[in-house]
Amino acid sequence: MSTFLDPGMHTLQIGTNGESSQTPSPPSSPGMHHESFSIAPLTPSQSPRNEARAQRPTSFSVVVAIDFGTTSSGYAFSFSNDPEAIHMMRKWEGGDPGVANQKTPTSLLLTPEGAFHSFGYTARDYYHDLDPEEARDWLYFEKFKMKIHSTSDLTMKTELEAVNGKKVQALEVFAHALRFFKQHAVQELKDQCPSLQEKDAIRWVITVPAIWKQPAKQFMREAAYKAGLVSPANPEQLLIALEPEAASIYCRKLRLNQLIDLSCKPLANGLAPELSIDSSFRQAREQLRRSRHSRTFLVESGVGELWAEMQAGDRYIVADCGGGTVDLTVHQIEQPQGTLKELYKASGGPYGAVGVDLAFEMLLGQIFGEDFIATFKAKRPAAWVDLTIAFEARKRAAAPFRSNPLNVSLPFSFIDFYRRHRGQNVETALKRSSVNFVKWSSQGMLRMSSEAMNDLFQPTVSQIIRHIDDLLKKPDVKGIKFLFLVGGFAESAMLQHAVQSAFGSLCRVIIPQDVGLTILKGAVLFGLDPTIVRVRRSPLTYGVGVLNKFVEGKHPKEKLLVKEGKNWCTDIFEKFVSVDQSVALGEVVQRSYCPARVGQRKIIINIYCCATDDVVYITDPGVRKCGTISLELDEVDEPSSPKGRRREIRASMQFGDTELKVAAMDVRTSKTVRAAIDFLSN
Repeated sequence: MSTFLDPGMHTLQIGTNGESSQTPSPPSSPGMHHESFSIAPLTPSQSPRNEARAQRPTSFSVVVAIDFGTTSSGYAFSFSNDPEAIHMMRKWEGGDPGVANQKTPTSLLLTPEGAFHSFGYTARDYYHDLDPEEARDWLYFEKFKMKIHSTSDLTMKTELEAVNGKKVQALEVFAHALRFFKQHAVQELKDQCPSLQEKDAIRWVITVPAIWKQPAKQFMREAAYKAGLVSPANPEQLLIALEPEAASIYCRKLRLNQLIDLSCKPLANGLAPELSIDSSFRQAREQLRRSRHSRTFLVESGVGELWAEMQAGDRYIVADCGGGTVDLTVHQIEQPQGTLKELYKASGGPYGAVGVDLAFEMLLGQIFGEDFIATFKAKRPAAWVDLTIAFEARKRAAAPFRSNPLNVSLPFSFIDFYRRHRGQNVETALKRSSVNFVKWSSQGMLRMSSEAMNDLFQPTVSQIIRHIDDLLKKPDVKGIKFLFLVGGFAESAMLQHAVQSAFGSLCRVIIPQDVGLTILKGAVLFGLDPTIVRVRRSPLTYGVGVLNKFVEGKHPKEKLLVKEGKNWCTDIFEKFVSVDQSVALGEVVQRSYCPARVGQRKIIINIYCCATDDVVYITDPGVRKCGTISLELDEVDEPSSPKGRRREIRASMQFGDTELKVAAMDVRTSKTVRAAIDFLSN
């Protein structure tokens, strides 16, 4: 059990193995456990303190950012001695007609034995060309990033299901994908700069949705370690970038001719975007880039013209509408330094473009039968992928005022499979179905009216509009000047029209050129200067469980624990940081702990979290154990009188970065204590 100190001290409650242990409770409380890694706090600081972070001088000569998307992914890089030039990756093999392939599909193909075969267009096309019977043995994964968002109990052993139904550890799948990007990026860098030392010269950046919780962020980091991007011994060589933040950072650099104003209002200087004044030199370089189809994008050394119009305190929303999720962040400009301050915690949900794909699948189920669609996906997985590709091309062509129908090609294997299983052809099924607006074309296609396509978009787009509207009604989110629409789904004319119609009267709706690459470019800029977002908001309330003196009338009887004649209240939630609390970059929350016994070599601290601020006990509804902090203690000469000179370990937790971080120091020796924070061991 925990060691209890004098009444003036709380005792922190620890678990035995750092996994699913709970705090000690009296017999009437659930979850009584024996403990060995016990500690007691000393002089807890009750609020975040500003501490200058001991940052190592950055020696990275190049930043490589990987935008790991639900539907498409890619990388870009920039050299630290030329930060105004962002280089996109080499052109991918393959591609679809009418789809710009600056990025590649997030599709992974493993051999029947589970070995890596290919990624992106190559994986998708190879799988598509396999014999149907042979394809059933291959492991094909697509849109698998969503699993990490939707899994509530994410661990290192979480599994993903391939199209054929077989399962592989998610960490393996993500590591395969990241390793692919690493190999491509490193080869391209070495071709440009043969003397580049890969090991220490590259800072890697991986993008994740801002609404992802800490376990998902840690999962991506662990996958990067497994893929060999960086070593766990050098964690600072890898940054996790939040997608809407990255977009916001890039939007700071935009010139007027690099954005589309859906509001079509006159700009502050009275000029339309296409008439913006530009230096002839930069304009010539930009035209040269476009004429040569160059992969190098030039950004401002300072801020773009749009930002130059803004005043200190101006507020804007970035709506990152991707394949899987929609991520909203609210930022405020800080002048004169031009840094960004988050005004409201990141919000959003699974309202990405895949929602339209799921609606199409449901439509097919209505026409041909859900059981048939499930069987077809299982028996002819490659043909199903072919059908989704055909729909994707038509989805991109959908527009709000389009009057002519859209034709979706059905693979021959679909038509043949349906005739064999149902004893009738697909044309008969369409005539007999209750679905209006979808007919059969004599060219062997589904002929979808514009109304039918609008219906597929409606549920997903409505959720996005509702979420932005809810955000704008928050007290902290008033006086918004701009709404930046970014991400792959932002290319959709259907979404653009809906957002402009709903919010164009409240703020200016802006879309950057090359909108699908906004996050990737911003992630590179974030890697070059991670301090650009100076203040963030905590997405949750974080804390630990402690014992306090029991107060009659204040604490419930079931929380009473009597130890050595003293009354304690168990399960008290001691907060580190509250939900939606502003935390500046470099701010730390400090707690000091002492081992409960002489010679103790390890301390385990359970971290709890909650979505509300009014939490009192770790047993309150909505509170859950979300991680552990482990402190590895070196052996030292213990004093003969431990009561007189207890060993003190000072732990500092950073909540202002994109990931939670912990550092610790042995106060007596001033030596660093190995500290780790783990959100995947629950």
